[in-house]
Amino acid sequence: MSSTSAIRVRFAPSPTGIFHVGGARSALFNWVMAAQSGGTLVLRIEDTDASRNSPEWTEGIIRALAWLGMDGGQYEGPYFQSANADKHAEAAQTLKDQGRAYYCDCTREAVIARTGDQHKGYDGFCRDRGLEPGPGRALRFRTPDEGQTTVVDLLRGKPVFENAVLEDFVIARADGSVTFLLANAVDDMSQGITHVVRGEEHLSNAPKQQLLWEALGGEPPVWAHVPVIVNEKRQKLSKRRDKVALEAYRDEGYLAEAMRNYLMLLGWAPSGDREIVPWDVIVDEFRIDDVNTSPAFFDEKKLRAFNGEYIRALPPEKFIAECLPFLQGAPFEVDVAVFAELAPLAQTRIALLSEIVQMIDFAFLDEPPSDEPSWNKAMKEPAAAILAAAEAAYQDAPWNAAELKDRLERIGAEHGLKLGKTQAPVRVAVTGRTVGLPLFESLEILGRDRTVARIAAARAVLIGG
Repeated sequence: MSSTSAIRVRFAPSPTGIFHVGGARSALFNWVMAAQSGGTLVLRIEDTDASRNSPEWTEGIIRALAWLGMDGGQYEGPYFQSANADKHAEAAQTLKDQGRAYYCDCTREAVIARTGDQHKGYDGFCRDRGLEPGPGRALRFRTPDEGQTTVVDLLRGKPVFENAVLEDFVIARADGSVTFLLANAVDDMSQGITHVVRGEEHLSNAPKQQLLWEALGGEPPVWAHVPVIVNEKRQKLSKRRDKVALEAYRDEGYLAEAMRNYLMLLGWAPSGDREIVPWDVIVDEFRIDDVNTSPAFFDEKKLRAFNGEYIRALPPEKFIAECLPFLQGAPFEVDVAVFAELAPLAQTRIALLSEIVQMIDFAFLDEPPSDEPSWNKAMKEPAAAILAAAEAAYQDAPWNAAELKDRLERIGAEHGLKLGKTQAPVRVAVTGRTVGLPLFESLEILGRDRTVARIAAARAVLIGG
């Protein structure tokens, strides 16, 4: 692909109820290719299968793309494949009239009975029967008996397919509706598509679609079949087994910028020893023909680490804004001014935006959250004595983090304990958990009255008072 020639690339998802991370990666690859060449990204919704289609699912695709940064100004469309049904039917009839397609009434069971092999494809039985349209009769494309079909693929060179092994495939069902293969070829031709980037599982379809283009008088597009995405067991990601919905990651608190960066690395790498790079660098450096053909491992732990890096890099006001939607559904009312004080402490400690709720809940609940494992771990001897001393020391302490820390350190020294051991019962008494925000800064924000009251309440529980 020339980096200067304008191209028309299409992204054509099917509404299936979720937006797969693999589809999101293909969308990003297409988007960047178009941007680099000054070309056009064409969004087409493959909505011809009524059983797998609903307006809500289509809206879900558009929202997911917008979250990634592809709003309506970034692509042409959306076009809907169903709107082209007349063109699809016309193309099917043209192929029939040219002798490139024929009607067939064979069932799968009949083919197996004739061939004796349940794995073998269609045997061409109806090629010369001269059947007319009718109930139970599908329209099949007549593939060439000889020769080869060469697919130009930007990642894989020029794979060659022997025409003799390509079965005569169905292009229109008995009810007259056309199949994916013909609909895509017709739509690509009518929309002037020059490049198609999609998953490698579609590579076997490419020679069939290419034959359709040629039969209909068009020049096939340039293909790029990107590597399959696999899980930690090197199995292809499956929505039945793996977390693959882009929406699930969005709702869990992943930033679009982090997800976008990570998805671009599934098969490709920027220059130098780096992975977290600005989007404009990715757009400048990405080349589709540099994409590796080996399976790409979707490492959720790595994605989480990416997200943490992106969260820490947010300007404070942006971090607060990103967190607020997650706090709106929290089981407590948030004082935004107080949260603004806590936010800098939390920003360096969360990897997902959804974690903000548990990180700061202690400041907005009437009582600290209850966490039995934390209590059992921290409230061991001499916890009661430490709490009593802390309660007394904090009654008249200057209320700042440094002084609160200093007084607790002195209490610990009296018991032969380092600060980490000393602060554990105080942390659980005040915040409810053994892990959380920096303790003394949190106490400063929480205030003297609430801090001392919580320490006293925890001590009372310990001594049975």
